[in-house]
Formats: sequence, C-alpha cells, structure tokens
Amino acid sequence: MKYRVDMKRQGDFGTPEYSEIIRPPWWLLLVVLILASTFSLAIWAALGIWMTLAFSVGELLLISYAAYSSTFHISVTKGWLIVGNAAIERAFVHNFSQLEKKEMRLAQGRELDPAAYLAIRFWLGTGIKIDLRDPKDPTPYWLVSSRNPEKLKNALLAH
Repeated sequence: MKYRVDMKRQGDFGTPEYSEIIRPPWWLLLVVLILASTFSLAIWAALGIWMTLAFSVGELLLISYAAYSSTFHISVTKGWLIVGNAAIERAFVHNFSQLEKKEMRLAQGRELDPAAYLAIRFWLGTGIKIDLRDPKDPTPYWLVSSRNPEKLKNALLAH
C-alpha cells in the first residue's frame, strides 16, 4: 500500500539505512540554459533589452523549478521503502531485480506494465525493479532509477 510522503516528515519512518538523491545532471542543466539563452537572444532582437531581462528572469525561475521538481529521494529504513512521494512497508516488497542499461531500457519500454509505479529519469540508465505482494494494491511493481542499484538492492535484502 502506497502512502504520500512529506519529506519533512520522513523522520517518522525511522533512520535511513540507505539514502540516495536523484538530481538532474549538470550537462542537462547546461543544455537547457543554452536553449533558454537562444530564446532570450531572439526576444532581445525583436523587443529590446527590458523585455529580454524580464523574459530571462522568468526562464531562470522556470528552469530552477524544473530542476527542483525533477529531484527525488530514495530511502530505505528498517520498515519502509520511500521513493519520491511514495512509501511502502518493506513487508510488501519482495523479489528485487537490479537492472543494467539494456534491461532498464526494455523495462521502460515494451515490457512495461501500465499499472506499475515509475520513479524513472531518462538520464539514468540503471535502476531496480521491485515486485510487490500487497493484495490491496493493484500496483504489480515499482521501477526506480538509481545510480547504485546494487547498494539499493542490498539495503532492501538486509531486512
């Protein structure tokens, strides 16, 4: 059974045995900033400096919000698995599959179950598939991007 998690209340779930923060990489932010600067250049050419400054401030705020909102946390505590805004008791979690790049690509594509919970980011090629056994929850598994899927799997196995 999934629960919405307020990250300020994460201490209610206990001390993390494993924790990982997934943030956008610097190269992706650089590409987005370069694209935004081309828009600003076009605004400057058409409307002048003051509209460009206003537009650029708006762009930076939007980029900052996108970077912040695409960040998620993975935590494993003694009794809970917390991924982003979802949490599940570890008693309902079993059969972990560490996925390398090719396996992860297949799991995100043609092998994907539409009922699965996804916490994936395109810039990470590796992850973990976590099967669930909660009869009240129709979600068959969670697919989670991770930089360290082996460490995450080991933390989940250390029940």
